[in-house]
Amino acid sequence: MISSETINDYLSRLASRQPTPGGGAAAALHAAQGAALVAMVARYTTGAKYEQHAAFVNRITSAADHLIVEALRLADADEHAFQAVIDSYKLPSSTDDLKAARKAAIQDALVQAAHTPAELIKVAGEIVDLATEIFDVANPNVISDVAAAADAARAAATTARVNIDINVVAINDADARSRLAEQTDGLEDKVVLAADSLVKRVRERILA
Repeated sequence: MISSETINDYLSRLASRQPTPGGGAAAALHAAQGAALVAMVARYTTGAKYEQHAAFVNRITSAADHLIVEALRLADADEHAFQAVIDSYKLPSSTDDLKAARKAAIQDALVQAAHTPAELIKVAGEIVDLATEIFDVANPNVISDVAAAADAARAAATTARVNIDINVVAINDADARSRLAEQTDGLEDKVVLAADSLVKRVRERILA
């Protein structure tokens, strides 16, 4: 599992000539790092100087910690989902019945493989929201990490979008495609816009 292996082992697998892990898992790890950066900023925004914001900061910390776990879950889920797509293409097709079963299995696997990055875009949006929330009270010594968190979440969202697209184009079920579109269309644009806005605000504060 990605969530329990070393960074070196994960990167070695990512760099290998194997289909999993791939871009979807990498996107989820972008999100996990973004959430971790928000949690770090929150933990540095504590002590007597920030006492009046203690309840707020504790909420941000808890939410960010939860999103780390969720992003890592999605990293593993993406790897498993894409492996299921690969396995479905390897099913036998020597008879008409087997061909039909294989086709159905491929379509089911593709739909599931698109759902995982769809969930990830939502997680990325939540990370940017948390980073935006803490920006105004964050310890100035780690303010650049607010921008780093937003950039990581942006990368997660845009990569997830591409992974949705590549699965959707192979899905034959028009209803399934429509449902995915309803759930995801425009979501990554909102994340990108929010991330860009936050990064701009961070840079303006640093350079003021």
